[in-house]
Amino acid sequence: MATAKTKQKILETFLDLLAEHPYEDVSLPLIAERAKVKLSDMRSAYSSKLKLVAAFLEQIDTTVLDERDEEMGDQPPRDRLFDILMSRIDALAARKDAVRALHQAAGSDPALALDLNSLEVRSQKWMLIAAGIDVSGVKATIVAQGLAIAFGRVVGTWLDEDDEGMPRTMAKLDKELDKGSDFMKRLKGVEGIAKGVRSFLKKATSGRKRWKERDRETEAGYDEEAPAGA
Repeated sequence: MATAKTKQKILETFLDLLAEHPYEDVSLPLIAERAKVKLSDMRSAYSSKLKLVAAFLEQIDTTVLDERDEEMGDQPPRDRLFDILMSRIDALAARKDAVRALHQAAGSDPALALDLNSLEVRSQKWMLIAAGIDVSGVKATIVAQGLAIAFGRVVGTWLDEDDEGMPRTMAKLDKELDKGSDFMKRLKGVEGIAKGVRSFLKKATSGRKRWKERDRETEAGYDEEAPAGA
Protein backbone atom coordinates (compact mmCIF):
# COMPACT_ATOMS: atom_id res chain seq x y z
CA MET A 1 0.00 0.00 0.00
CA ALA A 2 1.46 3.33 -1.06
CA THR A 3 1.91 5.87 1.73
CA ALA A 4 0.41 9.36 1.65
CA LYS A 5 3.91 10.73 1.03
CA THR A 6 4.41 8.41 -1.94
CA LYS A 7 1.00 9.32 -3.38
CA GLN A 8 1.77 13.01 -3.13
CA LYS A 9 5.17 12.47 -4.77
CA ILE A 10 3.54 10.59 -7.66
CA LEU A 11 0.89 13.28 -8.10
CA GLU A 12 3.43 16.10 -8.16
CA THR A 13 5.55 14.16 -10.65
CA PHE A 14 2.51 13.68 -12.89
CA LEU A 15 1.77 17.42 -12.83
CA ASP A 16 5.42 18.26 -13.52
CA LEU A 17 5.39 15.94 -16.54
CA LEU A 18 2.14 17.47 -17.78
CA ALA A 19 3.83 20.85 -17.77
CA GLU A 20 6.50 19.43 -20.09
CA HIS A 21 4.61 16.97 -22.31
CA PRO A 22 1.17 16.48 -23.89
CA TYR A 23 -1.23 14.48 -21.74
CA GLU A 24 -1.23 11.51 -24.11
CA ASP A 25 2.57 11.22 -23.85
CA VAL A 26 2.58 10.99 -20.07
CA SER A 27 2.34 7.28 -19.31
CA LEU A 28 2.09 5.53 -15.95
CA PRO A 29 5.52 3.85 -16.41
CA LEU A 30 7.04 7.27 -17.18
CA ILE A 31 5.50 8.74 -14.04
CA ALA A 32 6.79 5.84 -11.94
CA GLU A 33 10.26 6.16 -13.44
CA ARG A 34 10.44 9.92 -12.88
CA ALA A 35 9.03 9.61 -9.34
CA LYS A 36 11.46 6.78 -8.63
CA VAL A 37 8.77 4.41 -7.37
CA LYS A 38 8.00 0.82 -8.27
CA LEU A 39 5.18 0.10 -10.69
CA SER A 40 3.46 -1.83 -7.90
CA ASP A 41 3.45 1.35 -5.81
CA MET A 42 2.18 3.25 -8.83
CA ARG A 43 -0.64 0.74 -9.20
CA SER A 44 -1.46 0.92 -5.51
CA ALA A 45 -1.54 4.72 -5.49
CA TYR A 46 -3.23 5.52 -8.82
CA SER A 47 -4.46 2.89 -11.23
CA SER A 48 -4.97 5.37 -14.09
CA LYS A 49 -4.10 8.88 -15.22
CA LEU A 50 -7.71 9.88 -14.70
CA LYS A 51 -7.36 8.96 -11.03
CA LEU A 52 -4.39 11.32 -10.89
CA VAL A 53 -6.43 14.11 -12.46
CA ALA A 54 -9.22 13.43 -9.95
CA ALA A 55 -6.72 13.68 -7.08
CA PHE A 56 -5.44 16.99 -8.46
CA LEU A 57 -8.94 18.45 -8.68
CA GLU A 58 -9.75 17.23 -5.18
CA GLN A 59 -6.69 19.10 -3.93
CA ILE A 60 -7.91 22.24 -5.67
CA ASP A 61 -11.36 21.76 -4.12
CA THR A 62 -9.80 21.42 -0.68
CA THR A 63 -7.71 24.56 -1.12
CA VAL A 64 -10.75 26.61 -2.15
CA LEU A 65 -12.90 25.24 0.67
CA ASP A 66 -10.19 25.89 3.28
CA GLU A 67 -9.50 29.43 2.09
CA ARG A 68 -13.03 30.67 1.38
CA ASP A 69 -13.80 34.10 2.78
CA GLU A 70 -16.28 33.72 5.64
CA GLU A 71 -17.02 37.46 5.47
CA MET A 72 -18.65 37.00 2.06
CA GLY A 73 -21.65 35.36 3.75
CA ASP A 74 -23.77 38.52 3.67
CA GLN A 75 -23.07 39.16 -0.03
CA PRO A 76 -25.47 38.20 -2.87
CA PRO A 77 -25.11 34.57 -4.09
CA ARG A 78 -23.68 35.71 -7.44
CA ASP A 79 -20.91 37.69 -5.72
CA ARG A 80 -20.09 34.79 -3.43
CA LEU A 81 -19.85 32.44 -6.41
CA PHE A 82 -17.66 34.91 -8.31
CA ASP A 83 -15.30 35.05 -5.32
CA ILE A 84 -15.19 31.25 -5.01
CA LEU A 85 -14.47 30.67 -8.69
CA MET A 86 -11.74 33.31 -8.76
CA SER A 87 -10.25 31.55 -5.74
CA ARG A 88 -10.34 28.36 -7.80
CA ILE A 89 -8.42 30.10 -10.59
CA ASP A 90 -5.85 31.27 -8.00
CA ALA A 91 -5.51 27.71 -6.71
CA LEU A 92 -4.93 26.42 -10.25
CA ALA A 93 -2.32 29.09 -11.02
CA ALA A 94 0.63 27.18 -9.57
CA ARG A 95 -0.09 24.38 -12.08
CA LYS A 96 -1.12 26.51 -15.04
CA ASP A 97 1.00 24.61 -17.57
CA ALA A 98 -0.44 21.28 -16.40
CA VAL A 99 -3.96 22.71 -16.64
CA ARG A 100 -3.16 23.89 -20.17
CA ALA A 101 -2.08 20.37 -21.16
CA LEU A 102 -5.33 18.92 -19.79
CA HIS A 103 -7.38 21.61 -21.52
CA GLN A 104 -5.69 20.93 -24.86
CA ALA A 105 -6.04 17.16 -24.50
CA ALA A 106 -9.76 17.43 -23.77
CA GLY A 107 -10.18 19.56 -26.89
CA SER A 108 -8.93 16.76 -29.11
CA ASP A 109 -10.21 13.69 -27.23
CA PRO A 110 -14.03 13.57 -26.76
CA ALA A 111 -13.83 10.56 -24.41
CA LEU A 112 -11.34 12.33 -22.17
CA ALA A 113 -13.47 15.49 -22.31
CA LEU A 114 -16.46 13.53 -20.98
CA ASP A 115 -14.37 12.05 -18.16
CA LEU A 116 -12.96 15.44 -17.20
CA ASN A 117 -16.42 16.97 -17.37
CA SER A 118 -17.70 14.40 -14.88
CA LEU A 119 -14.89 15.29 -12.48
CA GLU A 120 -15.48 19.02 -12.95
CA VAL A 121 -19.21 18.68 -12.28
CA ARG A 122 -18.38 17.03 -8.97
CA SER A 123 -16.00 19.86 -8.12
CA GLN A 124 -18.52 22.53 -9.10
CA LYS A 125 -21.09 21.03 -6.74
CA TRP A 126 -18.59 21.77 -3.96
CA MET A 127 -18.02 25.27 -5.31
CA LEU A 128 -21.77 25.90 -5.05
CA ILE A 129 -21.71 24.61 -1.48
CA ALA A 130 -18.73 26.84 -0.70
CA ALA A 131 -20.66 29.82 -2.08
CA GLY A 132 -23.62 28.97 0.14
CA ILE A 133 -25.90 28.27 -2.82
CA ASP A 134 -28.43 25.65 -1.80
CA VAL A 135 -29.32 23.25 -4.61
CA SER A 136 -29.99 19.56 -4.33
CA GLY A 137 -31.11 16.50 -6.24
CA VAL A 138 -31.40 16.66 -10.01
CA LYS A 139 -31.31 20.46 -9.92
CA ALA A 140 -27.85 20.36 -8.30
CA THR A 141 -26.49 18.25 -11.15
CA ILE A 142 -28.07 20.50 -13.79
CA VAL A 143 -26.68 23.67 -12.19
CA ALA A 144 -23.25 22.11 -11.58
CA GLN A 145 -23.10 20.93 -15.20
CA GLY A 146 -23.87 24.41 -16.46
CA LEU A 147 -21.29 25.85 -14.10
CA ALA A 148 -18.67 23.30 -15.23
CA ILE A 149 -19.15 24.34 -18.86
CA ALA A 150 -19.04 28.03 -17.95
CA PHE A 151 -15.91 27.60 -15.85
CA GLY A 152 -14.25 25.69 -18.69
CA ARG A 153 -14.74 28.76 -20.89
CA VAL A 154 -13.30 30.97 -18.16
CA VAL A 155 -10.27 28.70 -17.84
CA GLY A 156 -9.75 28.95 -21.62
CA THR A 157 -9.57 32.74 -21.31
CA TRP A 158 -7.31 32.52 -18.27
CA LEU A 159 -4.85 30.22 -20.06
CA ASP A 160 -4.40 32.84 -22.80
CA GLU A 161 -4.00 35.76 -20.40
CA ASP A 162 -0.62 36.99 -19.16
CA ASP A 163 -1.80 39.98 -17.12
CA GLU A 164 -1.48 39.08 -13.42
CA GLY A 165 -4.50 41.25 -12.65
CA MET A 166 -6.57 38.90 -14.87
CA PRO A 167 -8.98 41.57 -16.21
CA ARG A 168 -10.03 39.42 -19.17
CA THR A 169 -10.56 36.38 -16.97
CA MET A 170 -12.70 38.32 -14.50
CA ALA A 171 -14.70 39.90 -17.33
CA LYS A 172 -15.29 36.45 -18.83
CA LEU A 173 -16.40 35.07 -15.46
CA ASP A 174 -18.77 38.02 -15.04
CA LYS A 175 -20.28 37.32 -18.45
CA GLU A 176 -20.66 33.59 -17.79
CA LEU A 177 -22.31 34.20 -14.41
CA ASP A 178 -24.73 36.62 -16.06
CA LYS A 179 -25.69 33.84 -18.46
CA GLY A 180 -26.02 31.50 -15.48
CA SER A 181 -28.34 33.91 -13.70
CA ASP A 182 -30.62 33.97 -16.74
CA PHE A 183 -30.50 30.17 -16.85
CA MET A 184 -31.46 29.92 -13.17
CA LYS A 185 -34.46 32.19 -13.77
CA ARG A 186 -35.58 29.97 -16.64
CA LEU A 187 -35.00 26.87 -14.51
CA LYS A 188 -37.19 28.31 -11.76
CA GLY A 189 -39.82 29.03 -14.38
CA VAL A 190 -39.66 25.44 -15.60
CA GLU A 191 -39.87 24.22 -12.00
CA GLY A 192 -42.97 26.37 -11.51
CA ILE A 193 -44.59 24.89 -14.60
CA ALA A 194 -43.63 21.38 -13.52
CA LYS A 195 -45.16 21.95 -10.07
CA GLY A 196 -48.32 23.26 -11.70
CA VAL A 197 -48.55 20.22 -13.95
CA ARG A 198 -47.96 17.87 -11.00
CA SER A 199 -50.65 19.68 -9.00
CA PHE A 200 -53.08 19.50 -11.92
CA LEU A 201 -52.42 15.78 -12.46
CA LYS A 202 -52.79 15.11 -8.76
CA LYS A 203 -56.14 16.93 -8.66
CA ALA A 204 -57.28 15.26 -11.87
CA THR A 205 -56.37 11.82 -10.52
CA SER A 206 -58.13 12.59 -7.25
CA GLY A 207 -61.18 13.78 -9.19
CA ARG A 208 -61.28 10.61 -11.29
CA LYS A 209 -61.13 8.51 -8.12
CA ARG A 210 -64.05 10.43 -6.60
CA TRP A 211 -66.14 10.03 -9.78
CA LYS A 212 -65.39 6.31 -9.91
CA GLU A 213 -66.39 5.91 -6.27
CA ARG A 214 -69.61 7.88 -6.93
CA ASP A 215 -70.38 5.69 -9.99
CA ARG A 216 -69.88 2.55 -7.93
CA GLU A 217 -72.19 3.88 -5.22
CA THR A 218 -74.82 4.78 -7.82
CA GLU A 219 -74.63 1.35 -9.47
CA ALA A 220 -74.96 -0.29 -6.08
CA GLY A 221 -78.04 1.82 -5.37
CA TYR A 222 -79.65 0.76 -8.64
CA ASP A 223 -78.98 -2.89 -7.80
CA GLU A 224 -80.66 -2.53 -4.41
CA GLU A 225 -83.75 -0.81 -5.87
CA ALA A 226 -84.16 -3.21 -8.80
CA PRO A 227 -87.25 -5.49 -8.48
CA ALA A 228 -86.71 -9.19 -7.97
CA GLY A 229 -86.23 -11.07 -11.18
CA ALA A 230 -85.37 -7.93 -13.09
